[in-house]
Amino acid sequence: MTAFFTVENGRYTATQMAVSAWSDAQLAGTAVCGLLAHRLETHNPGPGFVPARFTVDLFSPVRSEPIEVHSSIARDGRRIRVADASIVQDGQVRARATVNFLAAAAEPPGQLWRPDRGELPIPDEPLDGPYGNPPLFKSGDLDWTHDFASGVNALRKAAWHNVPAIVSGLEPTPFERAAFVADCANLVCNWGTGGVGYINSDVTLSLSRLPEGRELGLLAQDHVSAAGIGIATALLYDRTGPLGLCTITALANAMRQVDMAEFAASRSIPTGS
Repeated sequence: MTAFFTVENGRYTATQMAVSAWSDAQLAGTAVCGLLAHRLETHNPGPGFVPARFTVDLFSPVRSEPIEVHSSIARDGRRIRVADASIVQDGQVRARATVNFLAAAAEPPGQLWRPDRGELPIPDEPLDGPYGNPPLFKSGDLDWTHDFASGVNALRKAAWHNVPAIVSGLEPTPFERAAFVADCANLVCNWGTGGVGYINSDVTLSLSRLPEGRELGLLAQDHVSAAGIGIATALLYDRTGPLGLCTITALANAMRQVDMAEFAASRSIPTGS
């Protein structure tokens, strides 16, 4: 099974799939988020709980070297459990995460205002195979495509994913898939005519429920920026509808602007539509 990490004696080793577009020496935030979610899910109290908030701090590059993942329970209550995890290399914490598991319950009575999102952009056909690779992208009203070069514009972006295994030999869980895709908010929200010029320092995934099926969509919702600091939000959804929000805080990284078409070509990722 294709995967982002292999594991041996409790230590994880990244495959080429996990390498970042920013540098061959470090790992992509998507893979880091997926690995931290993999570890934190071991602390889920049971099927009646939802990982309602998952926050990752990406304050130091995770290198393409063996990884230790440490975790612990910070709070254990009847309706909430909070767990922490960290990625450690050479005795140094490189990234950390927190998850709040909340007990599912009946919706309260009454009516609430909710935004009219219109019709969500969902591909007509499922991504091929058990795991679609690469993802599909959509800009504005243009068609879905695998072509990374299609995003070189200032239109609203969407992405559609079918995530491979995070850890070799293990089927990706719904939470792992959602955590992985959450980091792609940087792509759909910060991809413009000059490529991707922001690198996100954190990711917060808020889930009302776990995704159904293998496929997940991400649609840019908002972006505000000043003085090289950008804040962006994207809607997470599956084929049955919305399920959560992804929020990132990002730093301008114009000196290492990422051209996604060049990145795709360097990794032999198909760019045809």
